[in-house]
This record gives sequence, C-alpha cells and structure tokens, in this order.
Amino acid sequence: MSLPPGAPKTGAPSLLSDAEYRANTNALLARLEATCDRWLQDDVIDIDTQRTGGLLELHFPNGSKIVVNTQPPLHELWLAARDGGFHYRWDGAAWRDTRDGSEFVATLSALASAQGGQALSF
Repeated sequence: MSLPPGAPKTGAPSLLSDAEYRANTNALLARLEATCDRWLQDDVIDIDTQRTGGLLELHFPNGSKIVVNTQPPLHELWLAARDGGFHYRWDGAAWRDTRDGSEFVATLSALASAQGGQALSF
C-alpha cells in the first residue's frame, strides 16, 4: 500500500516543537479517557482506563487491552493492541501510521470495536 500524499515516513522530521507535541498528545489522551468515561457512564461498554503520564491503557470486558503510549524523543504516538503494534507521526492535520499512512483515531476505533465486540468510535 502506498502512502497518501503528505503522509510521514519513518525517520521524517517532526512537524511539532516539543511543547506542541506534549500539548497535542496530552489533549488526545484526555479526549480518549473522556470518551471511555462517557461510555462507562452511559452503560455502552464496561471499559476501564488507567493513565500514567503519557501511557493510557484501555481494559476491555474480555480481559484484552489496548495501550496508547507517547514517545517524546521520537515525537511519535504508539498503539499496541491484540492485532499488533503501530507507530504514528503528526502530519500537520492528523496522526498517521509510519508504515501505511492510516489515521490513528480510525485505527483505534476499529481495534477497540474488535476487542470490545461492538461498534466503538473515538
């Protein structure tokens, strides 16, 4: 699969300053946490979150988990799930997979849906 126009390549320089990277990733992790909290409160899915600094774990009812982890030295965002591990870099508009250019939130939603056994969209 070829990369979409503007998709980052592994080793590409970051488009963010360190401060912008921290602000962007902190906001994203907070948004993911808030979404999971809302699902739990609205009885959508019994999902638990645990956040330690730049690491967010999503625990699903079936015992599986998804881990989102910031990588400040690389200005990357890493995602680990049952289906594998993925690395993302900011392209100026979205976090894109360094291999295939797929978008982080879309991939996270698909993986969470598979692991949660129902449609979940972040």
